[in-house]
Amino acid sequence: MKEFDTPGASGLIMEEPLLFAKAKTGRSGFSLPSRDVPRAELPPEAETRRPDLPDLSELEVVRHYTRLSQWNFGVDSGVYPLGSCTMKYNPKINEKLAALPGLAGAHPLLPEAMSQGALRLMFELQELLAEITGLDGVTLQPAAGAQGEYAGMRIFYAYHQKQGQTRRKVLIPDTAHGTNPASAALCGFQAIPIPSNAQGILAAESVAELMDTDTAGIMVTNPNTLGLFEENIGDIAQIVHDQGGLVYCDGANFNALMGIADMGRAGIDVLHLNLHKTFSAPHGGGGPGSGPVCVHKELQPFLPLPWIVKNEQGYTLVHEAPDSIGRLHAFYGNFGVMIKAYCYILSMGPLLKQASQCAVLNANYIKEALKEAFHLPYDRLCMHECVFTDQYQQEAGVSTLDIAKRLIDLGFHPPTIYFPLVVQGAMMIEPTESETKEDIDSLIRAFLQIAREACEAPDELHKAPLKTKRKRLDETLAARSPCLTG
Repeated sequence: MKEFDTPGASGLIMEEPLLFAKAKTGRSGFSLPSRDVPRAELPPEAETRRPDLPDLSELEVVRHYTRLSQWNFGVDSGVYPLGSCTMKYNPKINEKLAALPGLAGAHPLLPEAMSQGALRLMFELQELLAEITGLDGVTLQPAAGAQGEYAGMRIFYAYHQKQGQTRRKVLIPDTAHGTNPASAALCGFQAIPIPSNAQGILAAESVAELMDTDTAGIMVTNPNTLGLFEENIGDIAQIVHDQGGLVYCDGANFNALMGIADMGRAGIDVLHLNLHKTFSAPHGGGGPGSGPVCVHKELQPFLPLPWIVKNEQGYTLVHEAPDSIGRLHAFYGNFGVMIKAYCYILSMGPLLKQASQCAVLNANYIKEALKEAFHLPYDRLCMHECVFTDQYQQEAGVSTLDIAKRLIDLGFHPPTIYFPLVVQGAMMIEPTESETKEDIDSLIRAFLQIAREACEAPDELHKAPLKTKRKRLDETLAARSPCLTG
């Protein structure tokens, strides 16, 4: 392997003490203006409540946070193939436009007459998402995908109550996202698991066996967490509808379907999207997110309040509706994420379909390149991500965790590991459409190198990573006995 074939290398690794260890009394990184009010002494008891802040110069503060930023790995640093999270590149034009003073500085308590631009942007984003998904009504309010799921289950509950029914169960496949059963349980439903078939998808017959008039509906992740399209979704929807139930689709993986799948024609009644995955703004970093919910027209009256409507005077908010599930939280949602998604959709236009096609192509390219070196539990056309296991490497005592840690040495963020749970020792790789063929080839070579090392020097893989600032941590100890005092 030639030099710099993979981006991992031994370089300048800086240590950085805590700010309190660097501080020296009397140092200051700022200057206060002259007082324009008389000096006032604090009462004695206030001295005990004074914040214990370190005294630092401006240069020390700048260097400290710059060094900390260099310890992080993000999608702007290199390939970030985190499956199920869609760490696609976020175009900088989206960030620039979201930072415009009139948008970034808009206060949520401003009257509607002074918020027409923001209301118009959100209204048009709702219209765009309805067109892209093939559904009729949209709310932008959910703050992330999980809250979108919760809103969808609230709509399920409200719909059946309106029909004079109290249904107690929701069907959830074993290939659904892990938050699905939790969202159902939060709304009072019992989650009924359905096993996937030998092809890694849901069989219509399995749904028919469990679907009854006590079941509110089904939650299907499509594409599912194996990266496979639920090709029986039309038949499944018909079975559920015949029993008076509703079909919820977890659309967190919609990055594979933009411009390709019409969710309305597929029989979907409720769909949530992750703007922070599918429509730029990568998933990671702890948020904020945005999880809009799209619904069939029959369910529009149940959408959360307030609603944005357009009339002759402009755009306004409707705060009362008899069948609405009510408010999800204060104000309207995470506006900054909406701006970036709006910019992404308008700048891409019809190319959204090509983005999904490239995401699917890249994942299948990786699948074909690695399936001889790593066990592929479902050797069939995948969507935007593919799932391998450590089965071939286990003979040498090498695990999925060893493979992931070694990837760090070679300059790549590891894929999602040990998920989905239906696959033992899973490695879930999602390259997204953002990566070039050259970078994907580099990732493939790194995986193949690790496969060779697992045969030739398995004990060395147990020590990985070796080139990072911190070596392998005891993650079990950290989870069970966390140190919370610093």
